[in-house]
Amino acid sequence: MDVKIEKSWKNLLKNEFEKDYFVKLTDFVRNEYKTQTIYPPGKDIFKAFDLCPADNVKVVIIGQDPYHGKGQAHGLCFSVKDGVKIPPSLRNIYKELYNDIGKPIPETGNIEHWAKQGVLMLNATLTVRAGQAGSHQGKGWETFTDAVIEKIANKKENIVFLLWGNYAQKKGQIINSEKHYILKSAHPSPFSAHNGFFGNKHFSKTNEFLKSKGLTEIKW
Repeated sequence: MDVKIEKSWKNLLKNEFEKDYFVKLTDFVRNEYKTQTIYPPGKDIFKAFDLCPADNVKVVIIGQDPYHGKGQAHGLCFSVKDGVKIPPSLRNIYKELYNDIGKPIPETGNIEHWAKQGVLMLNATLTVRAGQAGSHQGKGWETFTDAVIEKIANKKENIVFLLWGNYAQKKGQIINSEKHYILKSAHPSPFSAHNGFFGNKHFSKTNEFLKSKGLTEIKW
């Protein structure tokens, strides 16, 4: 099956694309795009991978679903397109960035520049129906993104995994903490940010770790 995804990922995941679940997932997703309003736009489904080749990955952030509002999702967890109102979770991420490293709060919610520096911003489910949160869960995407995490965790070392909230932490259970640096906290959602997301200092801790391994720090 020909999946339009960045070359290094295509090589790393080629066996995955041949599996029955992925063939079924592809048929389901294609039909959904034909019959429903689906986010993100088809060309952006694998944008997190296209902007952050497998060889460049230094940090992994795990989200759950793409945004299901008009014009928001563009293939990266927590990020929205330029000109779109900054969602509450991302606003809290920006607040923690300010409190942690003093970065002024940006006016845009587009954080593609993280991806281009080696931050894989991976949603567990890569598509969603407009206005229907979780509508593409349980169709095969989670199996695919588990495989992505597993391959990164097995083939690389010294990756920083930022696991915010119970869902991400459960999904990250396959990661070997002796090979990688795992940072966990509450989710940045307004419902939970005060339970340990604020004050987690994950951004400075990430850069301290990268620096200790002789790697370029992320310009958050």
